[in-house]
Amino acid sequence: MKSPRDTGTKLTPYILIIVSCLLIVSLNSRDAEAARIDELRQKIDEKNNTIKQLEEEIAQFTKDVAETGKQAKTLESALKTLDLTRQKLVKDIALTENKIATAELEIERLSFDITEKAVDIDVLRKALARNMRIRNAEDQNSLLEVLLAYKNLSTFWSEVDSLERFQASVQRHTGDLLQAKQQLESAKSDTEQKKKELEDLTAGLGDQKKLVEINKKQKNDLLAQTKNKEGTYKKILSEKIALREAFERELREFESELEITIDPSKLPSAGKGVLAWPLDSIRITQYFGNTEFALAHAALYSGIGHNGVDLAAAPGTQVKSAAAGVVEGAGDTDLVCPGASYGKWVLIKHNNGLSTLYGHLSYVKAVKGDEVGRGDVVGYSGNTGYSTGPHLHFTVYATQGVRVLDRKSKVCGGTYTMPVADTKAYLNPLIYL
Repeated sequence: MKSPRDTGTKLTPYILIIVSCLLIVSLNSRDAEAARIDELRQKIDEKNNTIKQLEEEIAQFTKDVAETGKQAKTLESALKTLDLTRQKLVKDIALTENKIATAELEIERLSFDITEKAVDIDVLRKALARNMRIRNAEDQNSLLEVLLAYKNLSTFWSEVDSLERFQASVQRHTGDLLQAKQQLESAKSDTEQKKKELEDLTAGLGDQKKLVEINKKQKNDLLAQTKNKEGTYKKILSEKIALREAFERELREFESELEITIDPSKLPSAGKGVLAWPLDSIRITQYFGNTEFALAHAALYSGIGHNGVDLAAAPGTQVKSAAAGVVEGAGDTDLVCPGASYGKWVLIKHNNGLSTLYGHLSYVKAVKGDEVGRGDVVGYSGNTGYSTGPHLHFTVYATQGVRVLDRKSKVCGGTYTMPVADTKAYLNPLIYL
C-alpha cells in the first residue's frame, strides 16, 4: 500500500518550496531587467523631450516659410524661402531619427515586458500542474489509508487545511494567469505596431533626405539662372507668368471642348468622411469655384473658377491618399512648361466613382499602378508648377470624366503628361471631406 506521505498531502510543503524557488529565481533575474527597463524609460523620456523641442522648432520654421511666401516676389525672398525650407527639412530629419530611436527603445522595453509575462505564465502553470498531481495522488488513496498515515486527527486536518489553502491560492492564480496572458498578447500587439511605425519612419527618413537634395538643387538652379541678380530674376519671373497664363488658357480651352458623359448615379452620396483630408493639419487657403482669387484672374481660370481646394502645407509635408485606390498616373508638368499647371502631381482612382489629384508636390512617392490605402503617403508637398507659394492643390473628379493624356502644347513647344477632364467632372471636395 502506498503511503500518503509518499504520494499525497505530505508533499505539499515541498511543492510550496519548489514554487517559491521558481519565484525567487524569477525575481532575481528581474532585478537586472528592472534596472534596464528603468534605463530605457529614462532614455525614452529624454528622446520625447528632444522630439517636443524639435517639433516646436519645425513649427517656427513652417511659420517663417509661410510669412516669407507672402512677401513680394524677389530673388532675396525666393532664396530666403529655400534656405528656411532647407533648415526645416534638416529638423524634419532630426525629428524622424529621434522617433526611430524612441521606437527602437520602446520595442526593447516591450520585449522585456513580454519576457516577464511569459515567466509569470510559466510559473503559474507549473504551480497549477503540481497541485493537480498532488490532488490526483490523494484521490487514489481511500479515506482509511489516509487516516492511518497520521498519528492523530488534529495532524490530519491540519495537513488537509494546508492543502486546501494551497489549492485555493493556486486557483486564485488562475485569474492572474489569464490576466498575464492578456497582458502578454497586448504587449505583443504593441510591439508589432511599434515595428510597423519603425518601418514607416525609416522609409520616411529616406524620403526626407531626398527632399534636402531637391531643395539644394532648386537653390543652385535659381542661382545659376539669375546669376544672383535681381533684374535677371524679375525678367525670368515675368516670362514664366506669361507662359503660365498662356498654358492654362490652352488647357482650359481643350477641357471645355471635351464631351464626356457623366452618370451622377455612379457618384457617392455627399457626406462627411467619404474622403479623408490629405494632410494631417488643415488650413484652406483657397476654396473651390469662383473664389475671389479666381475672379481676379478670370482669364487664367477661363471663367470656370478654381478646380479644387488649396491647403496650406510647408514643403516636405506628407501628402496622403484620401481613400483606397489605384495610382492612375504621376508626373511633372514642369518638365515641359516650368511654372505652369500642377508641377509634380499624382492622380488616384478610387473605388467609389471618385478620383483625386494632388498637385504642386516637391517629391512624388507613388508610382503608376500602385495600390494605396486610405492615409498612405503618396508624396510630399512643395511649390512646383503654377504656385504662388508652398501649398497642396487637391482636386476631386468624377472618375468617368478624367483622363491622363499626353498632349502637345503649342505654347510650351513640347508634349506634357497630366490629367485633363471635362469641366463637368470637377467636383467640390468639401462635399465629401
